[in-house]
Amino acid sequence: MAMNLIKRLRTILAVTAVILAPAAGSVLAPPATASAPPPPGVAAWRAEYPYPPDPVAARDWFAGRSDSDRHALAAAHPGVVGNLDGAPPALRYEANRRAMLAAGIDRPDGDFLLFDPRGRGRVAQVSGDLTTARRIVVLVPGMRNRLQNFWRGVGGQAYRSPAVWAADLRRAAASDDLAVIAWLGYDTPQGADEAARANLAETGADALVTFVDGLVAVRPQATIALFGHSYGSTVIGHAAPRLSPRVTDIAVFGSPGMGVDDVAALRTGARVWAGLSERDWVGWLPAGHMLGLGHGTAPSDPGFGARPFPAADVHDHDHYLSPGTDSLAALTRVAGGLS
Repeated sequence: MAMNLIKRLRTILAVTAVILAPAAGSVLAPPATASAPPPPGVAAWRAEYPYPPDPVAARDWFAGRSDSDRHALAAAHPGVVGNLDGAPPALRYEANRRAMLAAGIDRPDGDFLLFDPRGRGRVAQVSGDLTTARRIVVLVPGMRNRLQNFWRGVGGQAYRSPAVWAADLRRAAASDDLAVIAWLGYDTPQGADEAARANLAETGADALVTFVDGLVAVRPQATIALFGHSYGSTVIGHAAPRLSPRVTDIAVFGSPGMGVDDVAALRTGARVWAGLSERDWVGWLPAGHMLGLGHGTAPSDPGFGARPFPAADVHDHDHYLSPGTDSLAALTRVAGGLS
């Protein structure tokens, strides 16, 4: 009884703090629209070619064209080809290199399945060889990530960079059979007012499902694991019921909630893993939903039903994939499908 009262009090205090916090807009205001924009240059593409309705159609459309035709398309329409789920990965890499150089971003050593500099920006960097990988991890970052800080990290701290996390995970796995994708394919929350709501997660989930379907279309032999940090776990939660059965594992860490109250409500056949450090501030967030705010029960709560992994040596919200931690060791096993 006393514990329930404490939780309820924490919920009221947290909601009040968010409402009163200075922000661009009140959490009580209607949520901003978050629909994903069409790829850059899609109007010019449609003037010449049909736009594939789904990743399988995109895969088949490109399969019917010659190599020279494909390269010509990547040169003429880099914004479309580089961001088209189901298109050949190597062709997307080529198109995105062109688009990044045109935008003044020189990352010659990277392979990218997504690049869009508009707005907060979108990018997906591949660590490893996607064309031969038997296992693919898609890492979904959370709050305050955007194209501008994707490589240098939120607040200029490299340990908060999704690109660094992906590289550290693959390095720890030490396997040529693994590819890790740092996927920033949605508008992440930039403040508490956005983070408390689910609308960005819902739109991000749509993009994530299509992205995963694109991976399955071009790499049907591989199995996939989704790793979600912070609000990225909320995105995965909203995507879970629609994910391909090739997704065998979902691991979340520093999660404020996945939009549901237990694993069964995710309606997924994937194994679900959760870790939360006692020193992570997310642990103080209230569970449940109130006034349209909140993301359900914390996945680290034993009642949620996720498989726990150790995170005791993680000293804050951002070091779950840091070298030497128990959490990285555990997540490396999940990444390889070994746990």
